[in-house]
Amino acid sequence: MADQAQPEKNARQFAVQRIYVKDLSFESPGAPDIFRRNWDPKHELNINTKVTPLAEDTYEVVLSVTITTKVEDQTALIVEVHQAGIFAAKGFSEQELGPLLAAYCPGQLFPFAREVVADLVTKGSFPQVMLQPINFDALFAQHQQQAAQQAAGDKREH
Repeated sequence: MADQAQPEKNARQFAVQRIYVKDLSFESPGAPDIFRRNWDPKHELNINTKVTPLAEDTYEVVLSVTITTKVEDQTALIVEVHQAGIFAAKGFSEQELGPLLAAYCPGQLFPFAREVVADLVTKGSFPQVMLQPINFDALFAQHQQQAAQQAAGDKREH
């Protein structure tokens, strides 16, 4: 009976320890002239992730979201948010840890980053920017495929 109550030593464990804004920036280089223009914005979205081991089985994941909005040829606003989290991940194989940290964790951080972006843009007196959901699993798979193709290309060159 006592053995059943004890968790398995090699059992996988995952926990979100903390979610926080690591860095943020808002610029409105075209203000106040941009407010007098016809608002027909073109948004450019750039997303990156960075994983940093902090201790055994503990990682910081930073999701960087940058949005540049232009009206015609003038930059209306630039928002950059580095949404971070500290995650504990124990008992995962290397193959499992990659997608967990590079896809699942950014997916957990994205709603927080989206809220910060929407809030900053609104406080800058612009119409709200609502970021659409992102499939981080698909982005991770695409990145893995590109890395494999590049590695295969590098082997052919040597």
